Amino acid sequence: MSGRRFPVSIKGVVSIDGKFCLLKNERHEWELPGGRLEPGETPEAACVREIAEELGIEARIERILDTWVYDIIGAGEVLIVTYACAPLTGAIPRLSDEHKALGLFGPTEIGSLNMPVGYKRSLAAYGTR
Repeated sequence: MSGRRFPVSIKGVVSIDGKFCLLKNERHEWELPGGRLEPGETPEAACVREIAEELGIEARIERILDTWVYDIIGAGEVLIVTYACAPLTGAIPRLSDEHKALGLFGPTEIGSLNMPVGYKRSLAAYGTR
């Protein structure tokens, strides 16, 4: 057994009026809102917290969508866990200072975005519920 360890990042797929909330990171990739687990935090609590921090909205977890390992060039591997999330009433996302841009994209727009394949797979899984 390898002693290799890597961080865990919890991400949420949030759809508002049929469009997915995505954030542009410092690598100029679109990504799902989310981040790392804090000590003693459940993955679900981390997802809800990160959505509140990064989008300024409240959401609830609906179900787990996918898990995958992402090799970030120059930074190592990260285990990504994605959840389907439902925004609570009146959700209007806003851009935090953690990202370069916020976008709302319909399902047909996802394929052309600069985004890791794992995120695209999670978005597709959200649509097949």
